[in-house]
Amino acid sequence: QVQVVESGGGLVQAGDSLRLSCAVSGGTFVSFVMGWFRQELGKERDIVAAISRGGGMKRYADSVKGRFAIFRDNAKNTVYLQMNTLKPEDTAVYYCAVNTKNDYLTGRPFSDWSYWGQGTQVTVSS
Repeated sequence: QVQVVESGGGLVQAGDSLRLSCAVSGGTFVSFVMGWFRQELGKERDIVAAISRGGGMKRYADSVKGRFAIFRDNAKNTVYLQMNTLKPEDTAVYYCAVNTKNDYLTGRPFSDWSYWGQGTQVTVSS
């Protein structure tokens, strides 16, 4: 069974940086497309960034392009989300997810994302 554990969330001020980590165990990490999603209170969960198996392809939501960076360390079975120049609208619960179905870097359908972490709260104050 694949397990996904996020860490690194917290309370920061606007303009600050934060790095989220996601450790994956129980599977062949290098074979997984990985993604970060976020869900604001009362809204749908949306993809923030995704990265291909080898790390050579990345995709970002328009709202985070130029500020966030996704990268992975296959030797450590870990994917990261570096978040810079944070804004209050980035406040959300951030989830790490594993795509075991295909090579797509899109957020939908959710059924492509087989495993999810428990989420980590990121709060950005103005």
